[in-house]
Amino acid sequence: MSECCILTVTFKGAAMPSYVTAAAKATACPCSVPFLFFLFLTLSLVVSLSVFFFSNSNPSLSTPQHFLNIPNTNNLLKVYMADLPRSLNYGLLDQYWSVPEPDSRISSDPDHTHIDQKPRQPTKFPPYPENPLIKQYSAEYWITGDLMTPENMRTGSFAKRVFDVKEADVVFVPFFATLSAEMELARGKGTFRGKKWNEDYRRQKEVAEFVKSSEAWKRSGGRDHVFVLTDPVAMWHVRAEIAPAVLLVVDFGGWYRLDSKSFDRNSSDMIKHTQVSLLKDVIVPYTHLLPRLHLSENKKRETLLYFKGAKHRRRGGIIREQLWDLLANEPGVIMEEGFPNATGKEQSIRRMRTSDFCLHPAGDTPTSCRLFDAIQSLCIPVIVSDNIELPFEGMVDYSDFSVFVPVNDALKSNWLTSHLRSISKEQRDEYRQKMAAIQAIFVYDSGHSNGIGPIPPGGAVNHIWKKVHQKLPMIKEAIVREKRKPAGVSIPLRCHCM
Repeated sequence: MSECCILTVTFKGAAMPSYVTAAAKATACPCSVPFLFFLFLTLSLVVSLSVFFFSNSNPSLSTPQHFLNIPNTNNLLKVYMADLPRSLNYGLLDQYWSVPEPDSRISSDPDHTHIDQKPRQPTKFPPYPENPLIKQYSAEYWITGDLMTPENMRTGSFAKRVFDVKEADVVFVPFFATLSAEMELARGKGTFRGKKWNEDYRRQKEVAEFVKSSEAWKRSGGRDHVFVLTDPVAMWHVRAEIAPAVLLVVDFGGWYRLDSKSFDRNSSDMIKHTQVSLLKDVIVPYTHLLPRLHLSENKKRETLLYFKGAKHRRRGGIIREQLWDLLANEPGVIMEEGFPNATGKEQSIRRMRTSDFCLHPAGDTPTSCRLFDAIQSLCIPVIVSDNIELPFEGMVDYSDFSVFVPVNDALKSNWLTSHLRSISKEQRDEYRQKMAAIQAIFVYDSGHSNGIGPIPPGGAVNHIWKKVHQKLPMIKEAIVREKRKPAGVSIPLRCHCM
């Protein structure tokens, strides 16, 4: 007697497709090998189609977008780019490359190595300088380049460029403020803080007058405008005028205003800054100057602690000189004078890659690009800067791969090196593994020398756009609050520190 195959198929919450019914009727035939093969193919098709239809009706079963690195188009930040004259962005690069004189502030300028250097061929999108004093602030170039990239190439960007300001969440102001300031400083004629003969001041005023005269600024009071001010002295003369806007800054160090009536030199509680705030502004990373070291390339590290930089700094940077005196003669510690990578780039690479820890004390401002050089070099940052603000917090937990040390402890004799030596090799390896996982987050470079082209979905530019997107509820609230104020009444300046 031949036996027949009996198959029961249940689809929860779904009607039985007709092709399944047809297949079921075929069960009247004996369980021959051809029949079983046919049945297997039929069921495979049924399962595939069912998963397809069911997953589309139930989004929770779909592949998460962050695994695909495809932004959700419903949640993109809509950005309108203010129509500034080219002379205020890419035209500044034309001007930079046409001047043959080297930067007077560094001994070796990689962009102007010869007095008789010929100007480069004109191009719509010139490259950004390799001069380390300028390159470390290149965020303005890469963010603008993302928006200037043709729309069909911007598949990985979290920002959607719109051409009607009424559709925009924010208005991006494409002024290369840092390049403008650094070009003025490089002239070495002492004109930066003054207004006469100061080309940067003229450009700052031009930008401020341009945006403030627009209907978009008048409608929002500038609160939905975005400026990139990575250099601590960028737009120095017009800061009060653009303070309501969203400011992309590397830290708040250049924005502090001390309350002279109640300032206590022994207390940081009296620091008062009414123009910047974590509520409205975004901390962005410096551009790292050293190449990335992958975890698979990591080798034995023979030095305990390494630092390269200027010994003497102002304001909060006095901690650096005190640390230098404490650590300079400690076994396993290397302290080198000089701006990292201005000269001796290869030495900086070698030192960071062969040191377990890299010291990051405050300078003129609480942070510097050496933190991001350390991360790219897998050198565990030792952060001695009580007032530091860090980029992408909430997205990145720095305590996973950094050592934070209070200034008071760091200044105790022998305390810091003893503390670092107490950290086990297993813990150091874990720090490096976690650091390697987030290195790409701090990379601006899109791989295109002119800055035009698809940006890395997991890179610095996209994380900045996402941080700006997080500010939208606060921006909208501030605009509404301003609208309901009676005529002649202004909102008082308050410290919005967090």
